[in-house]
This record gives sequence, structure tokens and C-alpha cells, in this order.
Amino acid sequence: MSCRLGERQDWLKVLQEALRRRTTVSHEPPAAAGGRSGSVELRGHKGRVYLSLAGTKVRLCKSEQDFNSGLAIAVVLLTAACVKPVDRRGFEINTPFRSFCFTADSEREREEWVEAVQESIVETLSNYEVAEKVWFNQSNRKCADCRAPCPEWASVNLVVVICKLCAGQHRFLGPGISQVRSLKLDSSIWTNELVELFLEVGNDNANSFWAANLPVEEELHVGASPEQRARFHRRKYRERRYRRVLEGLSSQEELNQALCSAVLQADVFETMALVFSGADVMCATGDPEHSTPYLLAQKAGQKLQMEFLYHNQLSEFAKLEMVGDSSFPAEVSSFMDGFLYSSANMLKTTLDRRGRDDMVRRWCTLEGGYLSYYDSEKSAAAIGRVDINDVTSLAINNMETMTAAGAVFTFEIYLESEKLLVFGAETSDTQRDWAHAIAKCFVPVRMESLLKKDYELIGRLYYKDGHDLYHWRIGWFTLVGSELFFCPDGEHMFEGILQLKRLQELTVSTYLEGEEKIQALLMVESGRTIYMHGINKQDFALWHSAIQLAAGRDGRALSNQQLTKNDIPIIIDSCIAFVTQYGLCCPGVYQKSGEPKRVSQLLEEFGQDARNVKLRAQDHRLEDVTDTLKSFLSQCEGALLAKELYPYWISALDEVNEKDRVEKYRTYIQSLPKINRSTLAALLQHLYRIQSCSHINQMKSASLACVFSSCLFQTGGRAVQETRVVEDLINNYIQIFSVNEEQVRQIERENSFITRWKDTTFSPAGDLIFEVYLEKKEPGSCCLIKVSPTMRSGELADSTLQLKGVDPRPQDLWTMFEVIENGELERPLHYREKVLEQVLEWSTLEDPTSAFLIIKQFPTSHTPSTAEDLKDYTKGEQLRFNDGSSKLLSGHKFQDRYLVLRDKKLLLHRDSKSTKPEREVPVESVKCYLGLRKKLKPPSNWGFTILSLKQQWNFCCEGKDAQFEWVTAIIRIKYGEDLWTSACERKSKTSVHQSSRECRPIHRHSESIAAAGGKEDNSLASMKTPAERAMAMNPDEADHKRSTATPEGCLRHKDQPGHSRTRNRQENRSRSSDKMAIKGQPQTWGAPPKDPIAGDGGRPPQKKPMYGGAVGHMPQSLLQELNTVLSQTGRTPQEES
Repeated sequence: MSCRLGERQDWLKVLQEALRRRTTVSHEPPAAAGGRSGSVELRGHKGRVYLSLAGTKVRLCKSEQDFNSGLAIAVVLLTAACVKPVDRRGFEINTPFRSFCFTADSEREREEWVEAVQESIVETLSNYEVAEKVWFNQSNRKCADCRAPCPEWASVNLVVVICKLCAGQHRFLGPGISQVRSLKLDSSIWTNELVELFLEVGNDNANSFWAANLPVEEELHVGASPEQRARFHRRKYRERRYRRVLEGLSSQEELNQALCSAVLQADVFETMALVFSGADVMCATGDPEHSTPYLLAQKAGQKLQMEFLYHNQLSEFAKLEMVGDSSFPAEVSSFMDGFLYSSANMLKTTLDRRGRDDMVRRWCTLEGGYLSYYDSEKSAAAIGRVDINDVTSLAINNMETMTAAGAVFTFEIYLESEKLLVFGAETSDTQRDWAHAIAKCFVPVRMESLLKKDYELIGRLYYKDGHDLYHWRIGWFTLVGSELFFCPDGEHMFEGILQLKRLQELTVSTYLEGEEKIQALLMVESGRTIYMHGINKQDFALWHSAIQLAAGRDGRALSNQQLTKNDIPIIIDSCIAFVTQYGLCCPGVYQKSGEPKRVSQLLEEFGQDARNVKLRAQDHRLEDVTDTLKSFLSQCEGALLAKELYPYWISALDEVNEKDRVEKYRTYIQSLPKINRSTLAALLQHLYRIQSCSHINQMKSASLACVFSSCLFQTGGRAVQETRVVEDLINNYIQIFSVNEEQVRQIERENSFITRWKDTTFSPAGDLIFEVYLEKKEPGSCCLIKVSPTMRSGELADSTLQLKGVDPRPQDLWTMFEVIENGELERPLHYREKVLEQVLEWSTLEDPTSAFLIIKQFPTSHTPSTAEDLKDYTKGEQLRFNDGSSKLLSGHKFQDRYLVLRDKKLLLHRDSKSTKPEREVPVESVKCYLGLRKKLKPPSNWGFTILSLKQQWNFCCEGKDAQFEWVTAIIRIKYGEDLWTSACERKSKTSVHQSSRECRPIHRHSESIAAAGGKEDNSLASMKTPAERAMAMNPDEADHKRSTATPEGCLRHKDQPGHSRTRNRQENRSRSSDKMAIKGQPQTWGAPPKDPIAGDGGRPPQKKPMYGGAVGHMPQSLLQELNTVLSQTGRTPQEES
């Protein structure tokens, strides 16, 4: 009985095990190659069937339930079968006895079925003998690239064993890089020597060369996508980015010699390293009987060396080494392949970058200068092909684009034919690799510096700049963040750069070329003026929108704002200028509240495009502007005084001695980022100016500190300590920023001028903005010119002529005139006179608003002009004289007097025979005006007026020639040279100087170039005068150091035979539309920038330690603590942008 029970238990165990095995097979087919199951349609059969592929058999079942029960309609052996696709979703399995045609649910599912069946068919033909031998080396049991187990493929020339997925990528590298063979199928190639070579080398030894410098984060994993695999294999084998670099072998000749020596030895690893590093396998050995390294190895009896050299006869590593030694960047490959998403309707003209539903996955290749795309990687014929030479621009979109297939990273290719191609990659790395490879194909090799940048947009455009404002040239441009780099397309190259956030002008103009309207983009930044237009309209639209976006505000931090040339946010600059102009004399200017809606609207306008917001008294209220300034300082990201430094600012108050506090303040300010420092300097100068007029506006430093402390610290409260710190900063502005005496006097003069003449306008740089007229005082001939403290008369005349598009002839003598007394008196200014010094003296006039500046041609004169002639020059003439006095007997009558100009003096004699003058005055102390006051009732229309500190002489002449001769002679004697240099001569000097500056690399920007345009600028930054720097120059240097204006007509062209983009300037002047300066609108002139934290005005500021280590007398421990606090917050103190 017990025996029977034992047998019963044994039978139960056997049956249960059988059932368990059957269930496993039926539900989960073994993970052999080609295993797959699922429902498909069987043509000729109603309904769907369940198809199962396991091993070398295919089972057809009515349903999945039948399949689980082991019931099948048919079983197909794949031993002698084949499979092929028949249409979009169909595939066919053919055997010698029967054929089955199936339809899958999608094209991708069909491809998966075909691939699975093919693998199963291959499995039936496989021979594992070679694989088992090669796997005897344990390192060959894992893929050399992704570490997948049991790799069944190999690269016979690279001597690495790889998996099936990596083998596919090796094939795309090309036979010159990798020759792929199967361990199971290609049995004929696996000679005993080749198997022995693989056993000798092994994957670990091969990777000791190929992956010697492979970063951990760039290692390839088993689950990597095809795009990741393609990028890895390209970098590892074609670009050889991770290889071990051989020391001491720098030339091709040295590599070849080392190879010839290595093949004679048994060390095949050394031979491999030399060949893969670029040694030529077919190089000359110098031995006529053994002319190649292979024959040398044969002579030495080195069979493994021979086998390795045999399989590398066609390798291209020597060619890759020569390419790597060229000037082309080696980091980017010109060969690419892989899957990309592209628009189903390729070459569509659209700039819509929003979500796309028409993106489909395609296999793409880049080779031989052509970008081709296919339905799949197995398609033989390309469905489209693009010649890369037709590409004009390439744009990379950093944001994900939503498609029907999910999120992709897109890049756009713009063609000369105004067509647009849009491609997308699954990862940003793949996107960058493709974009850089395409850019390498269409951007010239000599533009290597542009290709190495992390650009968002790259391409070629027409442009012109200060070198030649009349002819268009081809240039290569690349946009990196808010920086625009460019190089001319020629032999003499220099790299230029525009800081787009510091643009003073960004406008679009239209001009005619033939009957076609061409749009041009004008960009003016301190140091350079650029005009550019696209190869076609679509190209221009792309670049215009990208530059406009890069030049705009892109965040709430100070560094993300649109900036002035002095690195001050334009919103702060404009508000300061407006308040200085209209609020300096307003009681309680910063204590009044504005209307919240208007303030919000102003903030929104500045946020959209601060460059185009113009504050005007007729449109904006003072209290709204002051609230806008305070709101911006309170809301911007990061306090102006840095929240991280808050405890240090407060702790400075512990110093009883004011000098010690000032030294600490200086140290903290030097620790701030550059934009914070320059902005703080401008704001404190403005507040110092306001409190200087506190007797008028009732805003003392304590009141201003109470208003601004919460804004500068962003604490939301008004702590007493914060107010004391800000009050200290305002009161000690001069000491903290090392403002010299001349600058202080300048501020005082400007304050006096503003309070006396309230209609003054100031520019963002602290320069006065004045109306300058050309020939006549009419609205149409007016220009708004920024007059800096160092600007001279000749420079101002040139600027106005260029802004008005006037091209002076050599014989023209254009001169700046100062007109006063309602136009009755006008004085020609010597070309070296500083304009601002003369203009500031208008505040002493009874009616300052009646004075203005005008440019006119000065009549020629034969007065001697050389220094030798002027030294002994004498002039005398009988004139009618009046001294302007109201004596009862003489009244306003003019009397005969004899005037003599001699020895730099004006001598007034009773008559020509008198030996002793009645009066005399040195020429250096007088101003000579053309014209006479009408109230004097002069007997002649021709006369001139001499004004000195205490005297006024009025003379009548016989005619116009005599009048101009006297005035010219007096000015020449006063200055020891001619009244003018011709405008053409000045222009030539300016152009030469400008050209010499611009030909340098752009990283060493010169001081100034034109700011052209037709827009009024009412903004004001800190009024810091570079007077000391100007005084340090000698006169000749000062004359040459001029800003070059951008002419309104610079879009017009000169005639030049054979040039397709030149036209007669006069012809285009009549036909141009949408000029850079709108007719009737004032234009502005830019002054040179100045460092807001300059110490001595006559010397460039010394470079300070990052955290102010050389400023003041602070304990080293405090400096270290300050450094630690700022480092922890991620700040970069004194970061130069």
C-alpha cells in the first residue's frame, strides 16, 4: 500500500512539472531571438488570428485562448522560409509548401514582425562554433560598447566583439572605420589566425585604447536609444574623442616610422594603437623587397600582426588624422546618420514654431555635402535630398516642440530658395550634433571661431559697418545669447561682436534697389554701427525676430534688462533723466504718489521694449515716473545692494568714524556685480544732485534715504539702520566713487543751469541734448545732438552733416555757429572749442531759450593761416564804433575809430595817426560775433560785436567781405590757427582713426562710434564727465578722437562698376523710403561711454580684487567672511559682462 502511495506521489510531481512547463511555454515564449506574439489579420481568412513566433516555429491560432490551450491552426517551420514586406502594413512568410500573408495594425508593427521572423530564420542557419571560441576570452562575452551579454557580432579590423544593436551603428560608420561580421553566419571569414587575434586582444585591451578617456557620464548602456548609440559610436570611433593619445608622435612621418618598427615585434597592441592613431598601413618602409608594413611582418614571421594589417588595408584612420590636423574643428563630424522627425510636407515656407502635428520619424543621412531623408533605415531610395551649399541660415530651437509623436527638439534650415526645412530630435544632444554637423558643411573653414561657439543661430547675411558704409558685403553671423558675433567673408578677417542688450538703436529701414524694396536692420552699439539685410525676405525675418528677442528683456534681474552703454538698465536711466529735467526744482519730488494704473502701464511698456519708451512732459506725470523708478528697484530680482550683504551694510554703522564707514562701503560696492555697481553709481549721483538742490525741492539726503532704503534693500520696511546706510551713501557719494573736483564742479554747473533754464534736456549718459540746425532754423532741418563735455565744435559739425546725409566737398567750409540775442548775433566757433562750455554760459543770458546752434558754410577768406604768418600779422582799418553805453550826449551813435589787430591785442585808436590807443583788450579774452544788436540802430547792415568780461565793442564795416575778414582774423589770432579744417579733411581723419580701431579684435572695443536714428532720447544716467581724460590728451589726439556719425544716407550707394549692390547716392536719396531718420523727426548723437566707478578721471581705473580686497583698511577675516557669503549665494562679484 505504501509503495502505491509513493508511486502516486511521483506521478503527481511529474504531471505537475509538465503542466508547469507547458504553461510557461504557452504564455511566455522563450526569450530566444525573434520571440514575438500578437493579433494580426490573415488575408483570405475572416477575422483576426493570433500569431506566435517562438524559436524557429510560427504558430497560427484562432485566438489567444486557443494559443494558451495549445490549439493551433497551423505550425510553420522557418528552416527553409523567407519573409518580405508586401505593402504599408502587410508582410508575407513563404515556405516551400505554403505562403501566408498577414496585415499588421501599423507600419511600425509590420517592421517589427518582419525583423523578428528574419532573426528566427537567421537563427536556423547559425553556427555557434566560432562564437564559443571567441567567447573563451571572458572580456569578449560582453559588448565592447554597451556591455550587452553574449555579443554575436564583431568588427574584424577594430578587433572588438559587439552586440547586434551596436553592429548596426558600426555599419553606418562605413567600412573605412569598421568592418562588421557575424560570429554565427560568416564562418568562412573566421580563420584560425583571426580567431587567435580576437582571443589575444579581447575587448578590455581594445577599450584600453578606444575608451581610455571615456567619462563615466558618457558611457553607453544596454538600454540606449538608436540616437544615443549613433552619437556614442561616432564620437568613439570616427572622432576618436576618447582614445589614448600617443606621446611623442606628432607627425604622420613619425607615426609611420613607429609602425614599421612595431610590426617586427610580437606586441600587436602597439601596432593597433599606431594604426588607430593615424599611421598609414600602406606607408613606404624604405625596404625595396618589403615595401609595406605587412611584408615586414611577414618577413619577421608575425602572423597576428599580418592578420591585423590585412584587415586594416582599407582603414581611413590616416585620413582622419590629416583632417584632424587641419584648421577645421575636430569636435564636429561632417558625417551623420540616424532617426529625425521632419515635417511631412517638407520645404514648406512657414515660421510657425509652435506645436506641430505633421512631424514624422524618418531616417536621415548627412554625407558628401547632402542631407538625405528616407522612410526607414532600410529604404534604398531617398524621398528627399538637400544640397547643404544652398543653406543660408541654421536656427536651433532650445525649447521643446510638441508633436503628435511627443516632445522633440527642433532645428530649422533656411535655403536660398526661401524654403524652410524643420527637423526634430528626441534629445537636445542629438539636436546639437546634427546642427553642428550641418553648420560645418555650409560655413567656410576659415570661420572656425564662429563654429566653436554655442550658437542658437548661424548663417550668412549682407552687411556694412564703419569700414565702408556705402557697399554691402557678405558676412557670417552667429547669435549666442545676447551677443552677435560676425566675420567678413574675405581673406582679411577680424571677429566683431555686438552686445545686443546694450544697443542704442535697433530699427528697420526700407530702401529701393531697382524696383525691389530691401529691408535693412540698423544696430548701433557703443563702439560699432552695423547695417544688415538677409539673402532673402524669409532670412531677414528670421534674423530680425531673433535679434529683437535677444536684445529685449528676458527676466527680472538687472542683467536681463535692456542696458545703456554704461551698463545701466534703460528704465532706471530714463526715469533718472526725466526726474532730473522736470523734478529738480519740484518740492517733495520723491514723496508724491503716482496713479497705480499709469505706473503699472509704464512698467509694462519698459518691460516690453525699454529702448522705445520715451518719457515726455506732455505725456507723463512726474509722480508716475518717480513711482515707476521706485517700483522697479523694489520688484527686480535681487536687491541693488545685494540681500546677501545686508548684515555687512548694517554692521558698517558700528564704525563711529565716517571715513572708516566710507572705506567699508567702498569695499562692499566693489563686491557687487558690474551692473549693480554702475547702476548704484548712477542712482546715487542722481540723489546727490537732488539733495544739492534741497533748498528748492526740500528733499534732503535724510528724506531721500527714507524713501529709497526699502527699494535698495528690498526689505519692505523702513528700518532706521537701512535709512542711515542710504543716507551715508548719498552724503558720501563723492568720496565713495572718487569723483574728482572737475566732475563736482560740472554737476554744480549743470544744476545751476537746470534750475535757471528749466527746458534743458539731458541724455542717458549725462550729456546735454541740444537742437542743432542745418543752415536754417526750421523744424525739418533740426537734429537732436548729445553734447558731451568733451565734444568739440568740429566734431559736432561733422556729426550733424552725416546725420543729415550731407557729403561735404573739399572746398566746403562748414562751421558751427552760436546764435544769441534772438538771432541778431552769431559767432563762428573754432573747430577745437568745446561746445558744452559755450552752451553752459547761455545761463547768464537774459533769455537763454533764444540761443541755439546752427551749422552753415563759412565764406572763404585770404587771411594768412600759417603759424609763421599769424605770428607777425597786423590788420588795421577805419570803422564805425559804438561801445553800447547809453551816455546822454553820445546816445547810440556810431563814431569813427581806427581798429588795429596786433600782437594778439585789439587796439582802439581815435584815428589812424594816433600813437596811443584809447582802449585795448587781449584777443584771448574776447568773443567775436557777426552782427549787431538792432536796438543800437547801426548805420550799416555789416558789422561785428566784440564781447569781453567788462566791455562790449560794436563795429560797422563797409561790406560783407570786411565783416568776415575781421571776424576770421580775430579768431585765427586767438587760437593761432585756422578757424576750421575742411569737413572732408576731418571726415578723412575720423575714418582713418575709426578703421584702425575697428580692425582690432572686437574684444578690445574702441571708445565710440555713431548712434544714428530718428528717435528722441530723454533718458539720463549719471552725469559723469570725462573732462580729466580729455585734458590728459594733447590737442591733436583730442581732435582725432571723434565719434563717427552714422549718416542717414548710408543705405545709399556710390557708383562702382561691376558691383551689384551699388547705386548713385543722389538717385537713391530721391527714391529711398522709410529713412533711418524720419523726416521732421529729431536725430540723436551718442557720446562715449564712461566707467561709472572711475577713480581719477585722468587715469584708467586699476583692476580691483573681486571682493574689494585692496579697497580700504578692512580686517582680512571680514573680507574672507564676505567672500564666503557671496560664494554660497552663487553670485559672481564683479562679473564683467
